[in-house]
Amino acid sequence: MNKSNSDAPWLALTLDRQLAQPLQAQLCGAIRRLVQEGRLVSGDRLPASRALAAELSISRLTVVTAYDQLVGEGYVIGRRGAGMFVAPDLAGLPRPPARRDGGPPPPTPAPFRPFDTGAADLAGFPHRLWARLLEQAWRDPEPGLLAPPDPLGWSPLRVAIAQHLSDWRGIACAPAQVIVTSGLGESVALVAAALLSPGQSVAVEEPGHGPLRRALAAAGLGVVSQRVDAEGLDPEALGSETRAVVVTPSRHFPLGMTLPLARRLGLLAWAADTGSWVIEDDYDGEYRFRGQPLPAMMSLDEAGRVLYAGSFTKVMFPGLRLGFLVVPPALEASMRQAMQKRGAQAGIVAQPALARFIAEGHFATHLRRMRRLYAGRQRVLLAALAESCAGLLEAEEAPSGMHLVARFAPEFAARMDDVAASGRCVAAGVRARPLSGFFAGEPTAQGLVLGFAGFGEAEIQRAAAAMGAALRA
Repeated sequence: MNKSNSDAPWLALTLDRQLAQPLQAQLCGAIRRLVQEGRLVSGDRLPASRALAAELSISRLTVVTAYDQLVGEGYVIGRRGAGMFVAPDLAGLPRPPARRDGGPPPPTPAPFRPFDTGAADLAGFPHRLWARLLEQAWRDPEPGLLAPPDPLGWSPLRVAIAQHLSDWRGIACAPAQVIVTSGLGESVALVAAALLSPGQSVAVEEPGHGPLRRALAAAGLGVVSQRVDAEGLDPEALGSETRAVVVTPSRHFPLGMTLPLARRLGLLAWAADTGSWVIEDDYDGEYRFRGQPLPAMMSLDEAGRVLYAGSFTKVMFPGLRLGFLVVPPALEASMRQAMQKRGAQAGIVAQPALARFIAEGHFATHLRRMRRLYAGRQRVLLAALAESCAGLLEAEEAPSGMHLVARFAPEFAARMDDVAASGRCVAAGVRARPLSGFFAGEPTAQGLVLGFAGFGEAEIQRAAAAMGAALRA
């Protein structure tokens, strides 16, 4: 550092890993404030990224990202071969707002507890490998990563997704058909903007996914709940005014049944005959415990009426916030136009790392490992329910997925409904969502929806015992 700059400002820097704010944003804000307070002045040299990363026990990529942001804001300049320096002519900067003491800290997300359905196993994810791929992508980024992004997503990622879908889901699609999104909500909004008109009717499964209903309603569409039976959604029950239907054919959410081939073909025929659209929501189709994952319904579509929506949130980690939409070839141009008009919502930072994670086989390896792990955890949950909740809850082994539906035994069903039962579980420290809460209308089934994927065997057993005791009280 220059003689005018002591080590004191840097020794005072602290980052909090418990905050929801990313570390690079915390570091960027801290350096910005040091400049605004006058503790760093024009010409002061910033520590080398490697040295500061070691001092703060963070990755070098985090420091480089923060420095790049400060360069973009004009606080910092880089000198080739010399390093990073506080920019000249900053004497007129306003003082930072006074810090306010007291008051409640910003809320942090509540941790997952058994039996949250949104929980995946995070300990088993290859975090070091993922960090290395991120650093490799951004240490010396390709020029395309620094240019205005393609609204459809990073091209190598779209290539990798297309190959993965061919290998795992039987979908023969070109990379041009793949659109990278921030998740199902953006995919639904994109379909609504490009293919549907406000007020048109879209059918959804009943019971089904509440956030999906809300996303459709937010897009100005009329949401029609379509009751499912033991085999799933019946295409014969769809009305002639329905312009699209959203289904989970590989594994219905939340009941878990697989849509039979005859109904898949019937749904495709309905879409072709009426000129309607089928949105295939494949939220955890890779997690089939016996044999290969089932071919997606899109692989059967010859009329070009199916759009396939997938997500990396459940199969990797929730904070990734990346998904994808696969569209028929005839829609490529109109979807690109819609995306250019709307603007992409999926962040670019993780996309190059994810492309390599898939292309180099790490994603497939992770999926196979999680399939074995989740199959074992499902068996543990079934055994724990049989031991701790006998006479209360009844559940059967599922061939795939990350949760089970535990139905009420007849005598227990006569004592309380699933909302009351869920409340007792929550009071005992267990999250068990009532099945009736997945209905938009009058519920026709009672039970508890139990996620097992994100919890170890001992944790599952303890939670089942606590649940049984709470329900018997």
